[in-house]
Amino acid sequence: MPHLRQTLGQRGEDFVAAELRRTGYTILARNWRHGKHGELDIVARYGQGGVIVFVEVRTRRGPVDVAVEQAFASVNARKRAQLLRLADAFLAAHDLHQVDWRITIAAVGYEHGTFTLEVCKDAIAW
Repeated sequence: MPHLRQTLGQRGEDFVAAELRRTGYTILARNWRHGKHGELDIVARYGQGGVIVFVEVRTRRGPVDVAVEQAFASVNARKRAQLLRLADAFLAAHDLHQVDWRITIAAVGYEHGTFTLEVCKDAIAW
């Protein structure tokens, strides 16, 4: 079961990365790790010199409305705090202290071979 979940999660990340590229984002990093503190699923930039976007991808299987709701619900206060720490670490590691940035949650539902995406662009204010 864990292997199936990882495979679905990876496919969800691939789907989100493709959608980001399709809509004008440049992928800067995927699965960026900061020691034992965790990883950022996708780091992207929107536009020339634009905002840095840290994308947390959550993929769930089942009826799309339920799957997407579960995906959003899985990003609790502890996870949001971890994402903030990781974003700060990425910015520091790449000397990007002066850039605009945000954390986005990409909730992916998977049902009958089809992915559906809903996005919360500013997850910290959420």
